[in-house]
Amino acid sequence: MRIRNLTALGASAALVFSVAGCAGGGAGSGDGGGGDEAPEDMSVGVAMPTQTYERWLKDGGNIESGLEDLGYGVELQYADDDIPTQSQQIDQMITQGVDALIVGAIDGSALSAQLDAAESADIPVISYDRLLTDNENVDFYVTFDNYQVGVNQANALLYGLGILDQDFEPAEDAPEGPLNVELFAGSLDDSNSHHFWDGAVDTLQPYIDDGTLQVPSGQTDIEQAATQRWEQETAQKRMENLLTTHYNSGEELDGVLAPADPLSRGIITALRSDGQGETIEDGLPIVTGQDAEIASVKLIADGVQHSTIFKDTRDLADQAVEAADTYLQGGEPEPNDTETYDNGAKVVPSYLLEVQMVLEDNYEEILVDSGYYTEEQVESGQM
Repeated sequence: MRIRNLTALGASAALVFSVAGCAGGGAGSGDGGGGDEAPEDMSVGVAMPTQTYERWLKDGGNIESGLEDLGYGVELQYADDDIPTQSQQIDQMITQGVDALIVGAIDGSALSAQLDAAESADIPVISYDRLLTDNENVDFYVTFDNYQVGVNQANALLYGLGILDQDFEPAEDAPEGPLNVELFAGSLDDSNSHHFWDGAVDTLQPYIDDGTLQVPSGQTDIEQAATQRWEQETAQKRMENLLTTHYNSGEELDGVLAPADPLSRGIITALRSDGQGETIEDGLPIVTGQDAEIASVKLIADGVQHSTIFKDTRDLADQAVEAADTYLQGGEPEPNDTETYDNGAKVVPSYLLEVQMVLEDNYEEILVDSGYYTEEQVESGQM
């Protein structure tokens, strides 16, 4: 009972924001920060997890340019999803004498030795979008409201299935169900995966409990749904296996909760290869996503992928730069959340940013009008 024709969504209704407040002037608005010009002999080490994902290339580039604009030297390294490589890169940054570290971890629990070394060298550490865990030597965390990312992904799925209306309220003509869905999660060594999952499952669970939704595979635990290293090929293979095992006797799949765009594209490839349809209009199941990668935005514009969650990494990079600058000018960054992110050793003061739901009806306003992409990039699906 797949809902194939989506109601047009007004721009204001389509903007689903997180509940994270933007209290204060941002991460760099704490007392004591804000010198006019950074000393030329100060530098910041920036450790990013991978170049495989488009967004991490953008993150690293935006952080680097922001710091350089303030006069800092920057040591930017990508670890290509290899934990020993990232550990070695950070060790080298510390040895070279960087004055601050911004770390987007591959595995948040794998860098304790480096965090201890940074503390010994009096180097402040800013955890970037992926929480550094099991160590108290994490000074600040900049991220998005990751629980709300999951909530928005689930709401996008429910909207695409016709269960919620354009205002994300129960639809008057909602299908009775049961509608068949399958659930995907991110990599278990990324703490954000658990927040995404919790937000999504908490939102979907009432519909599973009342029979509106069902998961034919029975794979409703994060360990069963996890996708190691967020790999597109892994998601595609799992989707192929699910289709072969649970949908080979005429059972219809209506939607898939996918937590990130590369996974979404792998899932869509598997669905298309199985003859599930080429677009939503002709029967392709509703597939969600995250990160507004250009290839997926094209799929959304073409009516193939239903949705993605846009996390404006320009703003995230700005917050990381402001936090680093504040530390290096002798201040303390100002968090807007001091309760949510317990890394196992301490609650890390955090600055949470808002997120937006992107659909076929609003991608131009959110992504093109804001200058994040050009219309030509969307049309080609390439940067």
